[in-house]
Amino acid sequence: MLKQYKLRDYKFRLILWVLALSILGLMVIGSAKQDVQLKQLLGIIGGAGVMVIVSLIDYTWLLNFYWIWYVICLAMLGVVLIPGIGSNVNGATRWIDLGFTSFQPSDLAKIIIIVFFAKFFSKHEEDLNTLKVILGSLMLLGIPLGLIVSEPDLSTTIAVMLVFCCMIFIAGLSYKIIGGILVVAIPAAVIFLSIITQPGQTLLKDYQLNRILAWINPSQYADTAYQQTNSVIAIGSGQLYGKGLNNNVISSVKNGNFISEPQTDFIFAVAGEELGFLGCCIIVVLELLIAYECIRIGKKARDMSGTIICCGVAALISVQSFMNICVATNLMPNTGITLPFVSYGLTSLISLYIGIGLVLNVGLQVRKY
Repeated sequence: MLKQYKLRDYKFRLILWVLALSILGLMVIGSAKQDVQLKQLLGIIGGAGVMVIVSLIDYTWLLNFYWIWYVICLAMLGVVLIPGIGSNVNGATRWIDLGFTSFQPSDLAKIIIIVFFAKFFSKHEEDLNTLKVILGSLMLLGIPLGLIVSEPDLSTTIAVMLVFCCMIFIAGLSYKIIGGILVVAIPAAVIFLSIITQPGQTLLKDYQLNRILAWINPSQYADTAYQQTNSVIAIGSGQLYGKGLNNNVISSVKNGNFISEPQTDFIFAVAGEELGFLGCCIIVVLELLIAYECIRIGKKARDMSGTIICCGVAALISVQSFMNICVATNLMPNTGITLPFVSYGLTSLISLYIGIGLVLNVGLQVRKY
C-alpha cells in the first residue's frame, strides 16, 4: 500500500498551482458570501491534508479494489435518492445533510468513476475496440449516470460523459470508431434539440427546457435568463482591473444581489466584476496549468492506468472549468456546475484534492527506462 518514494519526484509545481487557485477562490468567495469563507478555508486545509495522504498511497493498490469503489459509488448515488435521506433543494435531490455541511455524492462519484475506468480500460487494453468491451463500458457508465440524472443533475451527467470520452480515447479507442460515433452523434444531437423544443416533450424537466430556451431567446424568457444576463453585465463592468474585492460600490451587480448563489455556480461573475479581465485570465491560466501538469505527469506514468487517471482528472478540471465559465459568460445554457478550486463547495473541493492526490502518486512512480 505504501512505498518508499523520493522527494525529488514529488510534483510540487502542481501543488503550487492548486493552492494558488484555491487561495484566490477563497478571497473571491469571501467577497461573494463572507459567512461561508471560513468553511471553505477549513475545506482547503482538510483537502490539502487528504491530498498528501492519498499521494502517498500506491495507486496500483487502490485500483485492485476497483469493483468495490464502483459499488460504493452506486450506493452513494442511490442513497441520496431515498426519501428522508437526500435533501431536496429547488426541486433537485443531490445532497445529504450532515448537519455542519452538505455532502454531494455525485462530486465524489466523478473521482471514483475515473479510478474505476482507469483500471477497466487498462485491463482491456488489448481488446478495447471490440464491441463487447465498448458496450460493456457504456453499460457500466450508464448505471451511475442514470442515478445522477434521476437527482436530477444534468450538468454533472454531461461532465462525466465528456470525461469518459476523454479517458476511452486515451486508452486507445480506434479513430474509425470515433468517426462512426460522430457520424451518429451529430444528427442525433440535432434531432434531440428539435424534439425538446416541441410542446409537450418529456425528455427534459420544465426548468431544464426553460434554461435552454432562455439561452436561445433571453428576451422572451427574461425571468429565467436574468442570472446569466446579470452575470455578463457583472463581468463586463469589471473592465480591466475590476472594482476590487469586498467593495461597496452601489452599481455592483453582486452587491445588489442580482446574481443568486454567487459563491458557487456564478463565482466567475464575481471574479470578473471585482478582479476584472486580468483576474479572470489568472483563474483561466491556473486552471489550464493544473490540467496541463496532470497530463504531463500522465505521459510519464509507469502504466496505462496511471496515464488514464491523470488524463481523467485533467479532463474533469478542464470540462468543469469550461462549462462553468461558458455559463457565466452566456456561451451555453445555465447548467449549474462549480468552478474547480474556486467555487464554494466542500464535497467538490475535497473530491478534487483527492483527484490531485492520485495524480501526485502517479508522478511519484515514474516510468523505468
